[in-house]
Amino acid sequence: MTAINKILIAAGVILLLGGLGLGFRSVSATGTDCGSVFQPAAGITPMACDARLNNSGTLVTLILVAGGLCLAAALTVKVVRDRVTA
Repeated sequence: MTAINKILIAAGVILLLGGLGLGFRSVSATGTDCGSVFQPAAGITPMACDARLNNSGTLVTLILVAGGLCLAAALTVKVVRDRVTA
């Protein structure tokens, strides 16, 4: 395994775990608990929560996609390197 693979795998795992952590982090708007991206607050949430939850959802999605791309890049590097050496 090359150093670039190790770096890409580590970055991918860190980004995925960070995205999951941010997804479960509770957000609030104007003193009201809005819940988290993965579990919004039960019942009717105030309209102020909509923007906060949407922004958090976008951030979580971007971080998870970046982590997935890092892992896909590590796999691609490994496959290409194995084909070149074979």
